Amino acid sequence: MSAASCLLSDDRFLCSICLDVFTDPVSTSCGHNFCKTCITEHWNNNDQYLCPMCKEVFTTRPQLRVNTFISEMVSQFRQSAQQKASSSSSEQQVSKPAEVPCDVCTGPKLKALKSCLVCLASYCETHLEPHLTASGLKRHQLIDPVENLEEWMCPKHDKLLELFCKTDQTCVCVLCPVLDHKMHEFVPLKEEYEEKKAELEKTEAEIGQMIKRRRLKIQEINDSVKLSKADADREIAEGVQVFTSLKESVERSQAELIKTIEENQKKTEKQAEDFIKELEQEISELTKRRTEVEKFSHSEDHVHLLQSVQSLSPAPPTKDWTEVIFRPSHEGTVMRAVAQLEETLSNEMKEVFEAELKRVQQYAVDVTLDPDTANTQLILSDDGKQVNHSDIWSFAADNPKRFSPCVCVLGKQSFSSGRFYFEVQVEGKTKWTLGVARESIDRKGQITRSPQNGYWTIHLRNGYEYFSAAGPDVRLSLKSRPQKVGVFVDYEEGLVSFHDVDAAALIFSFTGCCFTEKLVPFFGPGLNDGGKNSAPLIISPVS
Repeated sequence: MSAASCLLSDDRFLCSICLDVFTDPVSTSCGHNFCKTCITEHWNNNDQYLCPMCKEVFTTRPQLRVNTFISEMVSQFRQSAQQKASSSSSEQQVSKPAEVPCDVCTGPKLKALKSCLVCLASYCETHLEPHLTASGLKRHQLIDPVENLEEWMCPKHDKLLELFCKTDQTCVCVLCPVLDHKMHEFVPLKEEYEEKKAELEKTEAEIGQMIKRRRLKIQEINDSVKLSKADADREIAEGVQVFTSLKESVERSQAELIKTIEENQKKTEKQAEDFIKELEQEISELTKRRTEVEKFSHSEDHVHLLQSVQSLSPAPPTKDWTEVIFRPSHEGTVMRAVAQLEETLSNEMKEVFEAELKRVQQYAVDVTLDPDTANTQLILSDDGKQVNHSDIWSFAADNPKRFSPCVCVLGKQSFSSGRFYFEVQVEGKTKWTLGVARESIDRKGQITRSPQNGYWTIHLRNGYEYFSAAGPDVRLSLKSRPQKVGVFVDYEEGLVSFHDVDAAALIFSFTGCCFTEKLVPFFGPGLNDGGKNSAPLIISPVS
């Protein structure tokens, strides 16, 4: 038989036994041609002498002779095939290290296009052609090129691996179920392949979606970082502007203080200079008079003294300096300057808080009360914007969401990212609690509000005492009683801040919080207290 490298595209020159190009072609009496070795071995292995093509039986072993015509034609086709293979190899791509090479190429190994599971060989475009055209070779099973085709053979029975043992999860040949895998469950290898391939494709798609979601998350994080950078730059710019203004105010007040003290000192020195000048003038005149008096006082002539004393000059006018008090002092100058500075800074800080309030108000959301969470003694308005306490119990059905006995209610809306802001009117109330809480908080029994328990709130007690529920409570010192409270949350920043809307002042802030689940607005109108605290909490539209 010839080597596979001599395969031609015309199946008329192929032996029907070896499916290869004729080698020493011989003809039988029935007119069919075979390789001499192929037909000889065929008859040696069978009891009858029959033609493999037409099945004609010969009584005696036929005398075989070489068909010279076929031999000449085969020789010509061999030469043609070699020339064709040579020209094709120059056009086709030589296999690279990571690619499967053709097993038939004798020169440079070209890239294989398919592997044959029957021949256990891989073929380039040229040497694959017989498998695409020859009727006998078309029945062979072709797959995408793979290396180590011997792995497709059962190492124990030297048969093609055609089945898959689901019991042992391994590839087997047709003999394995009979000999080594009795009573096991088997499916065709291709069926298991298709199933596993579908599973892998599904897994690949799922992984692709996971990668896509993570890439989107990366983009989201990058976008958040950019927004954060923009916010940081804006905050820095505003902070620099504010502190520059405050610094200028302090420097201006300091300069004015120094100027005032220096001017007061100059006035003091001028006043002292005038006093001294006046005193020195009086001293000069008094000295002259004393000299004149002294001259008469030392006279021993009685008559002369008495006659001359009449001509003595009258005493010069003098000031009663005992009534003149000179006590220079700068006491109070610094305190007055500090008081003025404090007033200036207070006005500037108010402008800062007004700007900050306007900034957080842009994140206003529409919040409504959730009746399923309201304590049965709370009365909610039809629009879900107002709540107050009643001494009369309602007959609302209890459920796990409802607060009991705590007289509280949550908002319907929940938030798990970003920023949000809402305002609540508290005018006329002596007790209230406002803020946000984790959605998973316990609604039953006595509640201790603190960040550790999932609450970030502030509250009013006794009409004038304000506290932050920081666990324990921290009393707040406020300049005025808020009539409307704004609540702002920055989820990613971990910030919950409360604002006096009318005074544009910051009441209190929880900072450095770690939020891991949804947050919901929290409202506690407080007990009715015999009508003293009957005013409702009102969720107000943000101006």
